[in-house]
Amino acid sequence: MSHILQPKHKKLNEKEVQKLLKDLNISKAQLPKILSNDPALPEKCEKGDIIEIEREDDEGKKASYYRAVV
Repeated sequence: MSHILQPKHKKLNEKEVQKLLKDLNISKAQLPKILSNDPALPEKCEKGDIIEIEREDDEGKKASYYRAVV
C-alpha cells in the first residue's frame, strides 16, 4: 500500500526492460539499485526486476527514474 505523497512505483515487464536498456545503451548492472525490502516497491517484486519511479516536479512535469531490485 502506498502513501499519497509517495511517487508511483511500477514493475516493468521484460519487453519494457529491453527497450529501456536499448534506449539508454546500458546493462541492468549499470542501473541504480533499490533494496528488495523497500516498502515502496509493488507487490511480488523480486531481485533482478526493474522498477520505474514516476515523480512530478513543482511545475507538474513528470519524470521517470529507474532502479534495479537487489
